[in-house]
Amino acid sequence: MGVLSNSDVDEQLFQRPEPSRNALTRLFLQPWLWCILLVATAVRFYGSTSSSIWCDEGSSLMLSNYSLSGIWFHAAHDVHPPLYFMLLHGWMGVFGDSLASIRALSVLPGIATVFLGMWLVRLVATQRAALLAGILLALLPTAVRYSQEVRMYSLLGMWLIGATIALVYWVKKPDKTRYLAVYAALMTAAFYTHYFAAFCVMAHWLYLLLLSTRHSAAGNVIKRPTWWLANTGIVILFLPWLPGLVDLLQHMHELKAGGDVGWEPPVDARSLPAMVWQLLTQDEGDTLPWPVFWLAPLALFASVIWIAVRDASPYKFHALIAIYTLLPILAIYALSFISPMFIERYVSFAALGLPLLVAIAVDRLLVHKRVIAIAVLVLFMGVESVGLRSNFSSDADHFDQLVEHVNQQFLPGDRIIVSDLFWYFSYVYYNKTPAQPMLYTPPTPDGVSGRPTAYGFGTLVNEDGAKIYVDHLADLPATSGRIWLISSSGQPDDFAPIPSGWHKTQDLTIDDTQVRLYLSCGAADCGADLLTKQTTGQQN
Repeated sequence: MGVLSNSDVDEQLFQRPEPSRNALTRLFLQPWLWCILLVATAVRFYGSTSSSIWCDEGSSLMLSNYSLSGIWFHAAHDVHPPLYFMLLHGWMGVFGDSLASIRALSVLPGIATVFLGMWLVRLVATQRAALLAGILLALLPTAVRYSQEVRMYSLLGMWLIGATIALVYWVKKPDKTRYLAVYAALMTAAFYTHYFAAFCVMAHWLYLLLLSTRHSAAGNVIKRPTWWLANTGIVILFLPWLPGLVDLLQHMHELKAGGDVGWEPPVDARSLPAMVWQLLTQDEGDTLPWPVFWLAPLALFASVIWIAVRDASPYKFHALIAIYTLLPILAIYALSFISPMFIERYVSFAALGLPLLVAIAVDRLLVHKRVIAIAVLVLFMGVESVGLRSNFSSDADHFDQLVEHVNQQFLPGDRIIVSDLFWYFSYVYYNKTPAQPMLYTPPTPDGVSGRPTAYGFGTLVNEDGAKIYVDHLADLPATSGRIWLISSSGQPDDFAPIPSGWHKTQDLTIDDTQVRLYLSCGAADCGADLLTKQTTGQQN
């Protein structure tokens, strides 16, 4: 038997899965790891503050400004669990609420997820596959997008990839219960972050059921009491939140009436390939030739299934990643025929598995079909580059500029009215005036109240409803003064009809929103004193 040189040893390590005890240590020692994390950091921070806070982000900020007990209460009336908002509350207490700060709370888990993805692939495949997985995951457009949003989706992906790593460690060493303790903690955190963590649990159970069909020691892990105990622990830890979840489900009709749920478009046969294109290119692919639109996503799904079926290893970890990726996407798509919820951000955690699987496939193909492997890698990275360009070149929203105009022109006694909740939360974040913005809540044409209920977004404003709700502009006190109206631009006018005694003196449109300044003079004409006040405001 010949003696292996150091280069031979390195090459063998490069071409086989890493033993669990060595994977993390050796990964940290790789220079390319830090280069990839630097790329992931750059693309996630780049442009993260270029676009204004939008409605969902504004609601995150308003909810996070409550005390921890207040967050618990109001999140129980909202459509998401409380953990992310509690973390954001603490984060803002330490680092402030600047745009760079609050979005960094999503950027950092996004970067961590790239590292976790490489760690997971290094456990189940080669070092080369881990390298490729890191590159592809760092550049995944949907991961970059939701690493730049003040919402919980980036954090959810980090918890679930971490839980999947813990599961891999435990399956390899089922006597090591500490791995299950980590798994239970991460999965509990995921459930307190977003309810769709349930689809990841389903994927893990399905994987273990698949493993149980194999005649090996690994096939019995699903029968181990510690596995059932760990899952029982997850349920027990989630029990404190259960009353809030049950109450929320009982008021689902109010959430639908307020538009907090049920607004998603219905799905059809095109929705599934369109989602794949959305995840990879940030565009639903409507302008693509129909063979490309249909065949490319089908080929990607077929490749994922091929990787799972061809996995002849004792643990079938490639199948685990395939199930983690496909089951949530397909299950949410199927359920959307009953109640639409097939939205990119809801499946972004599952999409994290796509670059990992492509990396594993390319790594396999490089052994015997090098040209095909390189072609697949270049093609996938090319598609990702299209998505990144779309992320970085898309028109930024400048709602902050509109609010800043009001901040600069504001005079004591001015009233500010926002046309709907979509703009209200964003306005509150940017508002620097002492006035509390009011919310326009006109009744529907059939006379039903337009005021929010105590559920969904309404929970954040309802307790101040007596002060901020304006059902009719004519209901405002008939006194002389200035009123700022903030609404969508275009027709029909969100505020029509405007009271006859109001006189418009300013009209500014930025992107798809507008602000108008009116002088209200009651039943009399505007006097010289009010006109002077208006002129002074414009000069300031």
